[in-house]
Amino acid sequence: MSASASTSQMSSALAIMRRMPPNKIEQNLSGLINLLPEQTDELLQRVDQPLEEATCLRTGRRFLLCDYNRDGDSYRSPWSNEYDPPLSDGFTPTDSLRAMEVDANTLYDSYREQYYEGGVSSVYLWDLAVGFAGCFLVKKCVQGHASVTEGSWDSIHVVEAVEASDGASATYKLTSTVMLTMDVNKTSLDSNLSGCMVRQKEVELPVTEVKPHIVNIGCMIEDMEIDMRSSMDNLYIQKSREIVNSMRKVSRGPQQGHLFTADLSAVVKARASVSGGSSGGGVPTEAATDDDIRATI
Repeated sequence: MSASASTSQMSSALAIMRRMPPNKIEQNLSGLINLLPEQTDELLQRVDQPLEEATCLRTGRRFLLCDYNRDGDSYRSPWSNEYDPPLSDGFTPTDSLRAMEVDANTLYDSYREQYYEGGVSSVYLWDLAVGFAGCFLVKKCVQGHASVTEGSWDSIHVVEAVEASDGASATYKLTSTVMLTMDVNKTSLDSNLSGCMVRQKEVELPVTEVKPHIVNIGCMIEDMEIDMRSSMDNLYIQKSREIVNSMRKVSRGPQQGHLFTADLSAVVKARASVSGGSSGGGVPTEAATDDDIRATI
């Protein structure tokens, strides 16, 4: 297959994924992989999926699985730096980058607890030809709430950092993806509210002892999440509420008044008695009741 045909296939596949329901990403991606098996690796890299959890065998702590800590069928734990299932030649960051990764996981875990009050977080770093890159993940699930029976929040932040030649500053390129899904269950409405939002930001910041890379990246992620949460609330939640509230409510039709029913009943009784007095017993003389009239009308 030519390079142009392969690029066209990938563009079409990504366009299809953008138009499919966000709460069925895994199912739709699996279907595309079956149709385009030669594009499996690129599809897995370019299509964000809901994060899955695993438990570190050495530390017993939970961590998140993604394409950035995967090597074959094994996943690397950020807490022990070991693969599960074990992999002897799996990728691991350099010693200096691993030390930064350990600090980033500790700080990001505290950030998750303060902002999300639960969930799981993970940070993975790797070297680039120039600079380094990292992936900052958070997943929070809820169940059994008053109006939300089940829901999840997945945030994926991928950042590239390139230092200046003098090392006094660095350019950071941040790509953030947030996936939200909620099953809303009320007495009058059962629905699923799902959405996916992607934002990018690039900025140059000074690098000092007071503000190293971790601090700069952390501030960028915090500001980006605040902005995305606000946009998602206005775009998805408030707009959906406005549309539902503006929908026409179909009534059950006009209701007959009690006086109208009584008058109609009196007329029917009078006609029945007149008919019974003039005929020879072939027509019943018992008048219809109010319930009979209501059932007939």
